Amino acid sequence: MNFEKLFALAKEKGIEDLQVYYVDDNQFDIEVFKNELEKYTIANTQKLSVKGIYDSKMGTVTTEVINEEVFDFLIDSVIASAKTIDSEDEVFIYAGDKEYKNVPGLFNESIYDVSAKQKIQDVLDLEKKVLEKDERIKMVQAFYSDGAVEVTIENSKGLKLSKKVNDGLIGVYVIASDGKDQRTGIDYIRSNDYADFDFETVAEEGAKRAVSLLGATACDSGQYEILLSKEASASLLTPHVGMFSAESVQKDISLLKGKVGQLIANTNITVIDDPFMKKSAKSGSFDDEGVATTYKELVKDGVLTGFMHNLKTAKKDHTKSTGNGFIGRGIAPTNLYIKPGDLSYDDAVKSMKKGLIITELAGTHSGTDPISGDFSLQASGFLVEDGAVVRPVALITVAGNYLQVLKDVKAVCNDLKFNFGYIGSPSLLIHSLMVSGK
Repeated sequence: MNFEKLFALAKEKGIEDLQVYYVDDNQFDIEVFKNELEKYTIANTQKLSVKGIYDSKMGTVTTEVINEEVFDFLIDSVIASAKTIDSEDEVFIYAGDKEYKNVPGLFNESIYDVSAKQKIQDVLDLEKKVLEKDERIKMVQAFYSDGAVEVTIENSKGLKLSKKVNDGLIGVYVIASDGKDQRTGIDYIRSNDYADFDFETVAEEGAKRAVSLLGATACDSGQYEILLSKEASASLLTPHVGMFSAESVQKDISLLKGKVGQLIANTNITVIDDPFMKKSAKSGSFDDEGVATTYKELVKDGVLTGFMHNLKTAKKDHTKSTGNGFIGRGIAPTNLYIKPGDLSYDDAVKSMKKGLIITELAGTHSGTDPISGDFSLQASGFLVEDGAVVRPVALITVAGNYLQVLKDVKAVCNDLKFNFGYIGSPSLLIHSLMVSGK
């Protein structure tokens, strides 16, 4: 869309600088249940966010009605918004960086070479594959989605940036029952290349995760060596991501405040925020403020190296933004993950004398305190003795402190996986955690 008239109108009405952030989002969703197409959705939305400086105050407005007829209204709204600001903080529109990295593979046209009809059939077949795995599987919901997002940022200082990204998702949600117990399982693959969608593997893993937990009961209370599965580790990392935000540090609510340069985890732990990762819709060469993104190891070999910044926090700390400013999310990562190690998951299990594999943690947002790092969470998984899985375990609670967990990591596995929020982790072998059972 051409915004020249909007910029001209802003200047005419006394706005010092103006920036527009435009998003065009296309989504396609399929869900299958009981061999029928339960959901089929094609959606397109556009959103325009405008911010401008008027009388040294930053006014903002957002709209989904985007045409030249609303330009007057948008500029008047920016001015009205600026007039309500009481803060004396200095505001500015970012002029841009000298260089923005070329990030290949953000958009893959080939995912659209597969027809909607074929995608529906593939999801129907996926449900059938899961049901055939075990007679104890009683319900399967199979799903597929893909989406493309085009982002444009322009401002009155001459900045013009754009990117187009897409990705897709296949997965299953499975319920298994043996008549006495009922358990659930989920598995999925995310990519912007349809060739990466291994439907057989998803069916196998989804079925196994549900069926293998049937008959799970609590174990004895006590200290156990823990193998935190990749899914469980990512879910535990997610509520603690805010500790890497400079805003949290400045508000004195980050447990990492004052620890830059210090060892905060075992030396086998490296935490990465990678905006250049292939096949991810979160990747890109700039953030929502027009700042060039950077690959960063927030924790390197156990040592905290720094924090994520947007323009506001960077200015306050007299440093440069790290390219982590996002509309609606504040300071946020792109693709944040714990770097995988060399140990296989199977070898990690074999190394355990007596311990627990934790495959699922429930209530991570209510059962964690991201300010202190303390957590107490319901969990399920498997009891391990002498390197072999003995039986499934449920109705237990694991408790500890997240920073202490990172310090107690004995080994890092090589099975990195990302959750739906682009937070990833491999499985982690931990010295011990306190477990409350029977």
